Amino acid sequence: MSKMNLNRRSFLRATALAGGGMMLGLYPKVAALAQPGRGAAPALAPNAFISIASNGIVTITAKNPETGQSARNMLPMMIAEELDVEWKDIKIVRADLDAKYGSQFSGGSTATPGNWEPMRQIGGAARHMLIAAAAQTWGVPEAECSTASGRVFHKASNRSLGYGELASKAATMPVPDLKSLKLKDPKDYKIIGKTTIGAETKDVVLGKPIFGIDVTVPGMLYATFQKCPVYGGKAVSANLDAIKAMKGVKHAFIVEGQPITGNFMTSDPGLEPGIAIVADSWWAAQSAREKLEVKWDEGKWATQNSVDIAKKADEISKQPAARTLRKDGDVEAVYKSGAKVVEGAYIYPFISHAPLEPQNCTAHFQDGKMEIWATSQTPQNGRGMVSRILGIPENNITIHLVRGGGGFGRRLNNDYMCEAAWISKTVGAPVKLLWTREDDMQHDYFRPGGFQYLKGAVDSNGKLVAWQDHFVGYGDGERFTASGNIDGGEFPARFVPNFLMQSSVMPLGLKTGALRAPRSNVYAWVFQSFIDELAHAAGKDPVQFRLDLLSSGTPGGMNAERMIGVVKLVAEKSGWGQRKLPKGTAMGIGFHFSHQGYFAQVAEVTVLANKKIKVNKVWSAGDIGSQIINPGAAENQTQGAVVDGMSELLQEISLKNGRVVQSNYHQHPMLKMSQTPPIEVHFIKSNNSPTGLGEPALPPILPAVCNAIFTATGERIRTLPITKQGFSFA
Repeated sequence: MSKMNLNRRSFLRATALAGGGMMLGLYPKVAALAQPGRGAAPALAPNAFISIASNGIVTITAKNPETGQSARNMLPMMIAEELDVEWKDIKIVRADLDAKYGSQFSGGSTATPGNWEPMRQIGGAARHMLIAAAAQTWGVPEAECSTASGRVFHKASNRSLGYGELASKAATMPVPDLKSLKLKDPKDYKIIGKTTIGAETKDVVLGKPIFGIDVTVPGMLYATFQKCPVYGGKAVSANLDAIKAMKGVKHAFIVEGQPITGNFMTSDPGLEPGIAIVADSWWAAQSAREKLEVKWDEGKWATQNSVDIAKKADEISKQPAARTLRKDGDVEAVYKSGAKVVEGAYIYPFISHAPLEPQNCTAHFQDGKMEIWATSQTPQNGRGMVSRILGIPENNITIHLVRGGGGFGRRLNNDYMCEAAWISKTVGAPVKLLWTREDDMQHDYFRPGGFQYLKGAVDSNGKLVAWQDHFVGYGDGERFTASGNIDGGEFPARFVPNFLMQSSVMPLGLKTGALRAPRSNVYAWVFQSFIDELAHAAGKDPVQFRLDLLSSGTPGGMNAERMIGVVKLVAEKSGWGQRKLPKGTAMGIGFHFSHQGYFAQVAEVTVLANKKIKVNKVWSAGDIGSQIINPGAAENQTQGAVVDGMSELLQEISLKNGRVVQSNYHQHPMLKMSQTPPIEVHFIKSNNSPTGLGEPALPPILPAVCNAIFTATGERIRTLPITKQGFSFA
């Protein structure tokens, strides 16, 4: 997690605005910028998080990329709370990529924990400087002054001044010591803890052109980029002359791209080989693309098939594991002791991010400089990659952050940015690159599939006494493919006296990457489903079995008490065990700790005679610390995570002859509105620093639904998607 530290590596500076006013920003310290091998530090420039005009208008800059997770509201809310202004009087602007803002990153549910303290400190520092300016103006002690609604008050003399009136003078006040800066008592919060409507919600609802796909610049051309359908393949030849002769086409050329080698994706290739077509409209470029005749060198992955991969995994599972990641006690001795043993193989597929807005980017290379409009979740990484691939110094690359139509981890990678920049530099004109839905789904950085072969045992008292997992994934030697690794500390490590986690890997010719709640989004399904199997084998209630398990752990990693709290809360709110359900209807539970968040969920499911599933209701309980910054957004994030997770029960990416089979939503479906259940959301406010929410609310819903299916039907879901076992949503 990247966390801004205002005390050590940066400092605040106030700047007076022309015509009166104040700008408060964050300056990187010279020592922090002069990293080894980077040469001299760049010139310092003010980072204006807060701008107060002489007319009292307060503008707050939102620094992080926005892909629907509400960071554009949340970060300014922290600043505005401590600044002590009315939310309705705030204007929010989006930052471009600039070192003066520190880390500009969207992913891993890091925005809250990484910014909770520094954003409030920025607002608090500005408020104290405004108080100092007012106290000096009136000749009174600062301690006698207070603030509210964008004004400083001296109640003893019944005087007040608006922030706009004080802004110029406040800019000359010394910035307070952040270590001794007194921030608000949470009981006095007026913005934090209250629902605010998204800064761009109205524009989204009205269909305003605010997304990356909507960007236009003068003289812009349009581009498509055709890649080999097999990972690592490259174009040998194509009918480029015929393509160039088509109406509207300006350029068509082969891009050599970065060489792709190895037995799995060791690093992001950035610019892959392919064929670019540039035209005066996207329709012209795409129409020409459909006439392409390409001879591909498909490389070594052209024979890769999902069926063969599954057979290989099964063979590996019957052999000794390549590595032992953790070993506690002696599982074999437990199996021989007469304990009740359960075994199960859990298999899950690759899946695509499939955001509603396909990847796109606009780039303009001119006079040795590159200007880019991108929806990237990692714009700093993207700029570095463009710099390396195109040989342009980073300080000659400007990146404008544009709202993305969903990311879910896909926009952590910047291949589309590299492609647009390369094409623009090649043709010498501004270019908008737009992928098709098929491009997006078949050239994704997929959530890795995998195979987990589990064995466990419960003793005569129904206690879980042994757990064994042979994880068969992808990689080479001791290295896993991106987001396809597993940790020896995965739950229930430390909660079972005899525990064995082992792994083996297979080669893979496919890009992989982080999908919302990476690894957890499917490991929770595996672990919580198998825990459910063991609970039933022990003859125990699934909730009580989990509570007993959580009460038996040793310190380290997950806080068991916090998880017990959410399990008990969701059981209470759902009426677990308190209602007699009709035949064919049952409840299932799952919990998981990820990205510093604790969540448990219960699903009530009805299974019809034709294996059609109706999820009647979902209850969610979460613990993400002491403050829910924007309750409406938090509820929305949780509900969205549940819908995402239920969709993942249906999704699959498979390979045939090296090619991705699925191409669009008809083969990789999302949950329909008519299939979406009521989702009741509850939070525990614990005495812990606030943490993020984008990821941790997703994982528990998959096992909750599948465990309910088992209770209703007696059929255990061990393979995803659920359609493999004949189930589907009604």
